[in-house]
Amino acid sequence: MNKQILGAVVLAAVIGGGFAVYSLRLGTPTPIDGANRPSSLPQGAALVEVTPTTLSGDAIMGETAFNAKCAACHGKNGAGRNGMGPPLIHRFYEPGHHGDQAFFLAAQNGVRSHHWSFGDMPPVAGLTRSDIANIVAYIRAVQRANGID
Repeated sequence: MNKQILGAVVLAAVIGGGFAVYSLRLGTPTPIDGANRPSSLPQGAALVEVTPTTLSGDAIMGETAFNAKCAACHGKNGAGRNGMGPPLIHRFYEPGHHGDQAFFLAAQNGVRSHHWSFGDMPPVAGLTRSDIANIVAYIRAVQRANGID
């Protein structure tokens, strides 16, 4: 292989790999770990700091449903849990990247792992479409409060 092409491939791999790690650590909210290495956090620790917000309407009901069905993996306020589930208060889940329908599909059908290395998400039993809509309203409210639009 030509050295110039090999150099470009290595550079792309380094930048690409660095981006994946950087994105996990960065988010818009402040990373918890001063070393910026989620793997150095204890199992189940929050992956990002999330600023809570005052909720209204559907988002209040969504918080209750989120705490009952989602927080075990995605953490309090959607901050993620090391080794368990990704933070939803993260640029990966902003409306322009993962629209509201993506949350419905993930909750109803599960989703294959694609941004993170937490493994596949199984479907969430016991949620109605109304419950999921409220959860999405909650997630979006917390995202907005944390600079993710």
